[in-house]
Amino acid sequence: MARRRIPAEDGHRALAQVADGSAVRADVAAAVRFTLEELAELAPGNSVEVRVPPFGVTQCVEGPRHTRGTPPNVVETDAATWLALVTGSMTWPEAVTAGRVAASGQRADLSAWLPLFGRRA
Repeated sequence: MARRRIPAEDGHRALAQVADGSAVRADVAAAVRFTLEELAELAPGNSVEVRVPPFGVTQCVEGPRHTRGTPPNVVETDAATWLALVTGSMTWPEAVTAGRVAASGQRADLSAWLPLFGRRA
């Protein structure tokens, strides 16, 4: 179970501010961190590392635990792309095809868990 640092109310508020265009950097950071925590809750495990620099990182998805060096399964993207993925305004295939997500490893496809909120593609 992921450690909660962003209360759900604060996370949803930050997501709403991102969606309506009123978000400042702190809101974007809170939204990213909250959604990474949500992903870790939905897909518990340690086989995939999801990085959204500079705001956050989480490990998720069942499978072999990674303990040293660069993880074999890594997903990295920017905050705007990550928030588009978790809210359903962009699909996983769209983001990968556009080169907006770097995903390496056999378990690095997060399409089974995204979007976290909003429509399913």
